Amino acid sequence: MITAATPRPPLYGTDGLPPLVRRARLHDAPALHALSLAFIRSGALRPRSIDHYLAHAGEFLLVTGRGRTSVLGCLALSDEGEGAAVLYNFCVARGNQGQGLGAALLRAALADARSRLVREVFTATTSGAAFFRRHGFVQAGPGRAPGAWAGALDPARGSEVLSRRL
Repeated sequence: MITAATPRPPLYGTDGLPPLVRRARLHDAPALHALSLAFIRSGALRPRSIDHYLAHAGEFLLVTGRGRTSVLGCLALSDEGEGAAVLYNFCVARGNQGQGLGAALLRAALADARSRLVREVFTATTSGAAFFRRHGFVQAGPGRAPGAWAGALDPARGSEVLSRRL
């Protein structure tokens, strides 16, 4: 989930390096889990165990900050087959929101999806719809979302399902 934040200048470290978006590796799983915990506790993200991050590390992109060692944000892109993919577990550390990190992650994920010949990307959000709409997502029509993924959504969360055609 992305929450609206007041835009701030881009985050640069003392080394002068801009944030870096890269594919997560297995050793990043504990940091992905730790970053996500605050969002899981608030109800913004669905609960996932450390085992999920270990098993699916390759689905995640992350953004690092100062010294390129701290994980400031992440999202995962899951290929659902038949030209569809799902973005999930999208979060940016609260103190680093509003600096373009989420937008950088989303751009990288969409580029990754295009390279895999994905035709449509879906996501579910409880409060980040405005962010996704600014990036070309629209309300997903009934029955368009991948069945297994859509069926696993908890109706009690009140998630809005959005999609973007590539």
